Amino acid sequence: MQKLNIYQSLWGMELRSPNAPERSKEEAFAMIAQAGFDGACMDPSLEEIPQCREYAHLFDEHKLGCMINAFPYSPDDMAPIIDFAVEMQACMVNVISGIMPIKPEDAVDDVRRWIAEAADREMPLLFETHRDGLLNDLYFTLQLMELVPEMRLCADLSHFVVDRELRNPIPDRDQAYISAVLKRSDCFQGRIANREQVQIQIDFPQHQEWVVIFKAWWKEGMRAWRKRNHADATLVFLCELGPPPYAITDRNQNELSDRWQESLKIRRWVQTIWSELEAES
Repeated sequence: MQKLNIYQSLWGMELRSPNAPERSKEEAFAMIAQAGFDGACMDPSLEEIPQCREYAHLFDEHKLGCMINAFPYSPDDMAPIIDFAVEMQACMVNVISGIMPIKPEDAVDDVRRWIAEAADREMPLLFETHRDGLLNDLYFTLQLMELVPEMRLCADLSHFVVDRELRNPIPDRDQAYISAVLKRSDCFQGRIANREQVQIQIDFPQHQEWVVIFKAWWKEGMRAWRKRNHADATLVFLCELGPPPYAITDRNQNELSDRWQESLKIRRWVQTIWSELEAES
């Protein structure tokens, strides 16, 4: 039977507030485990691997799976990050590449090199749709998808909504582009944007139209994933609500909403979507 695992971002557990003490990693892991998440995600660049290695015992102590969002800034950075992911028994590596050529064809060699390096270590490797990264732009991404058919994606659609200032209702042309991305995506990230803000408060009434859009996209992507994967496959969904300045703050630098509670709510939404898709089978 296919399985859904929902992970929580460790970056998303950070407060980054002048008005409250920062959570310790021990506290963050305990909260994630006690809330019932299946795993936690780390976001290392090559230089940050030693620091991230210090958290290995917390994954073991709390029986949490590990996921890696990787930030390589040179072609040679990926192999050590993949080695670290193997060491951590990570479920996958999502790449947010600091190598950002203007032309998609200039990215092909690095993408294929990294795919091969991951395959040699039997580590699933996805490329995340993310601003200020290789897949900064929806159109660039669509072109690179054609040039590298074997490239698989991690869909964080919030970036493309802002990148393209997508309108509601979503035009048919843009919906087709998003659908193409979803069909190539093997992981999905839980953040909701509107056309001007990458992370909006999910309970505010003015944002509900975008909540509906994102739920529909997640369902579409998860449905496509279920159809193309084998009966025992596991889908990973990552709740990743970032701290300020991702999270909007007031003049006193207090956040406008409780991101932890929003993560729990997004997890419930995704569990409901999964149950609905199971009922379709």
